[in-house]
Amino acid sequence: MEFKKLHGLGNDFIVVDCREKPIQDPAAVSTKICDRHTGVGADGLIMVTQSEKADLGMRIFNSDGSEAEMCGNGIRCYAKYVFEEGITNRTEFTVDTLAGIMQPRLILSGDGCVEAVVVDMGQPSINPGDIPVNTDRESFLEERLSIDGREITASTIGMGVPHTVLYVDAFDGEDYIRRIGKAVENHPVFPCKTNVNFVRIIDRRNIEVRTWERGAGRTLACGTGCCSAVVVSSLLNKTDRVVDVTLALGRLKVEWKDDGRVFMTGPAENVCRGIWLKS
Repeated sequence: MEFKKLHGLGNDFIVVDCREKPIQDPAAVSTKICDRHTGVGADGLIMVTQSEKADLGMRIFNSDGSEAEMCGNGIRCYAKYVFEEGITNRTEFTVDTLAGIMQPRLILSGDGCVEAVVVDMGQPSINPGDIPVNTDRESFLEERLSIDGREITASTIGMGVPHTVLYVDAFDGEDYIRRIGKAVENHPVFPCKTNVNFVRIIDRRNIEVRTWERGAGRTLACGTGCCSAVVVSSLLNKTDRVVDVTLALGRLKVEWKDDGRVFMTGPAENVCRGIWLKS
């Protein structure tokens, strides 16, 4: 199986063209190929598929084999892949995902390679039934959760996938993010689990984010997480609606427009290509 590995600010993916040769058991393949010791190593497996609803289709499986509805960094890597591999020659096209139709727009460098990708991420939802969250409230903003023997304040929205935002004054190390992130991800109030974003407010146009990703664990970047962090921060009047998000390896620009749609702009980079020899 031929593949290409790409990353978006450290969030890495194995991308495979499955339009003609579908992967029969993508969950099993994902756990094997994403293993960082015995496989290629990645946060997820992305498959390029045919679609009757859009120009192309996209499926993404996390490193634990679970299927995700969408991924912000993943769709930027996907968009770079399909353009540079000649699957499409268009710089703006539609992609059918489990979270709906996404529309990436490519920003090309002077040599015709993809330098950055702008993605219309759609409209966020605060409706608990859509996210989903087990609550009878109209939203799940600034709610108290009992985590690790203490109460924390959490805000959860849907950005194609469920995302929970926790505000911190400083990042207390990887152990804290892993411990709290895993506990929040698996809290019973989230029937489909949740991604967890630790957010530090710098000023009204700048925030810093660290993410514990549902199904993948600690990741260096999460596009939908950054979008969710900006939406929640704006809803709580902590930031404006156009925000630069600082991650471990760079920045994303997120704009929550007046019509309710969220646009994310950021890079995607090639790592390597190869042939997967295992079944």
